[in-house]
This record gives sequence, structure tokens and C-alpha cells, in this order.
Amino acid sequence: MNAFLRLLVLAAALLGATTTAAHVRSESHSVWEINGRHVDLLMTLPVLETARLSRGGQPSDAELATYLAARVYPLADGRRCAPVPPVQALGARAGYRRFDLTFVCPSVHNLAVRNQAFFDVAPGHVNYAQIQNAQVQGGGAGAFTEQLITRDRQTVQVTGGEADRLKAAGFLDFVTMGVVHILTGIDHMAFLVGLVLISRQLKDLLFVVTGFTLGHSLTLALAVTGVIRPQADFIDALVALTIALIGLENVAIQAHRAKAVAAGFAVALAAMIALRLAGVGALPPLLLLGAGLFGANYLLISGQVHDAARLRLAITLVFGLIHGFGFAAGLLDEPLPLERLAELLLGFNVGVEIGQLTVVSTVWGLAWSLVRLRLAPPRPIVVDGAAASLVGVGLFWFVTRAL
Repeated sequence: MNAFLRLLVLAAALLGATTTAAHVRSESHSVWEINGRHVDLLMTLPVLETARLSRGGQPSDAELATYLAARVYPLADGRRCAPVPPVQALGARAGYRRFDLTFVCPSVHNLAVRNQAFFDVAPGHVNYAQIQNAQVQGGGAGAFTEQLITRDRQTVQVTGGEADRLKAAGFLDFVTMGVVHILTGIDHMAFLVGLVLISRQLKDLLFVVTGFTLGHSLTLALAVTGVIRPQADFIDALVALTIALIGLENVAIQAHRAKAVAAGFAVALAAMIALRLAGVGALPPLLLLGAGLFGANYLLISGQVHDAARLRLAITLVFGLIHGFGFAAGLLDEPLPLERLAELLLGFNVGVEIGQLTVVSTVWGLAWSLVRLRLAPPRPIVVDGAAASLVGVGLFWFVTRAL
């Protein structure tokens, strides 16, 4: 029981570090109100962000208004909507600045919003955009969406194209999105193969798949509904680390060297912390410290527990929490119709389950068939080779994403 408690505490610390890191990144907020051809935009900017634009301190209202007007605007049929001057500076609570911008579009067809602000001074900047379309063409009800605008996705379609496709999509379309997300995500596929690798019996596999499902279902819902939105880059790195840890567990158990493997992992994470403190890398030192403590203890405990099935349920639940944020990143790249969010989440999650069960059952079935036909090489050789591959690819992805 002490081992379980230790891991749960460390898991909470790791997730807490992830969430804390998410709130120190560069970010801003925008509210777009679309009423036919008229668009009103309210930008809320932390003074920490606006200070990036002026080395001598805060830019003036006029300077900031000029900067925003050149980089933040709506589009209609691919054409930039005309601004209606002036850009107004509004009152805001302490630590923030607010600006109101107004535009008139040439038409109401294929509306999109574009935000290029701050990416020139903070490539990792994230803008939380709320988009209210008060007058949908044809007299229908208005639509409200929330989107993340990043350096790689500076334009969000509001009407036409992908936006209309999702609004008209059926439940099976959302299921298909989940299946495709799993079957085209090589890192998630690699992790699922690792789950099969550590499962000697079908019972063990059921435990780890259950834990993984519970974890990713929770964080997928939390992220898509906006309750928690950690930095996507951090999550991508942690997803890679889960793959490496699954491989390292197999190495530790097969070689009966859990302490040595855990110590090596801890030293590697300590080196990355040192590099980060020296200015190399992107992951916060607190996040690296949490990952190092959790991973090292996980490897130590897994090498000492005789019946690791229940332990792995708890571990894969933690891993599922991380992967759930990764699944959400794919959804948040779409113009989600919030009025159908519950249906979308349910369908997407069902699709993810179908996809992961397809991968797991295929790998398990293939291995079982080879054993029955006496065509399979000895399990230690298979485990050693597969584990080494998972460690190699997981650490490669983790280091490159961390840097």
C-alpha cells in the first residue's frame, strides 16, 4: 500500500507541475462578436505580454493599437475585413490592458478570424478565442465556439469549410474522428504496443487498458471543456516520456536491475534540469523534476512488486491523464460547435476506445497466434528487442520535444 501511496503522491506532483507550467506561458484572450458583416473584437492582454513589445517598458495605447490593428482581423471569402477606426483602449483590471476593434466585412460568406499578434516576440504564445456568431446566414440561431490560436494555427474558420462540416456532422462522424486520431498517432500507437508488452496475461492487459481509458477520458473532457488547458508542447514531451518509461520498466524487470535503471533515469532528468537552468530547452525545471521523481520511483516499485497488475492500473491511469490532453489537442485544432460538445466528446471518446482496442487486440492476437503455431521467438528476445525500441524512440521524441 505504501508503494501505491508514494506513486499517487508523485503523480499528483507531476500533474500539478504540468498545470502550473501551463499558467506561466505567454497567453492572451480575445472575444469576437459577429453580427452579419459587422465584427467587434475585444482583446485582453496581460501587461507581461505587452511589455514584450517595448524594451523600455510598456508601449503606449497608440503603439499597441497600431500593433493589434495590423495583426488581428477577420476574413470573409479570404479577404481581409476593413477596420473601422479608432481602436479604443478600454479600462481593465490591474495587470491587464483591453482594446476594442471594429470591422466591416465585404460579405458574410466563409468567415474566419486571424490573430498574428505576439508570435513575433513569443513563438509559444497562445490566444484563447471566444467566437460568437450572432446571426448565422439563413436566419438560424447564433453559434458560440472556443478556440486556441497558436503560431501554427493563426486562422480559425467560423463559417464555411471545416466549420460547417463539424456543425452538420453526425455521431458516427465524431466516432470516426476518434478512430482516425488513434490510428494516425504514431506515439499513441507505440504506447499501446508497450501496454501489450508489459502484460503477460490477458488479465494484466485488461487492468492496464482500463487504467489508460479512465485517465484519458477524464482529461480529454477537462481540456476540451476548458477546465484545464496545459501547454501542448509540454504534453507532447510527456507523452513521449510515457513510451520510454514503459520500455524501461521491461528492461528493469528482465535484467533484474530496477535500481540501476531508476538511477540512470533520474540522472538523465537531472542533466536535463541542469541544461534548462543553463538556458537550453523549453520544459520548466519543476516539470522535469516531477517527471524525474515519478519515473524513478515508478521503476523502483515496479521492480519490487510481485503482482504488478493493480500497480499498473494506477500507473496507466496517470499515463492516460497525460495522453488525454494529447487527444484533446487534436480536437482543439477544430472549430468545435459548443452546443454539441457533449455529443462530440462522447463520440470522439468512443472512437478512441475502438481505435485503441483494435491496436491492442491485433497485437495481442498476432502474438498469441505465433505462440500457438510455435513460430514465435522466445519471449525474452521479443521483450528485450521491443523494450529497447520503445526506450530509444521514446527518449528521442522526449529530448527533441523538450529542446
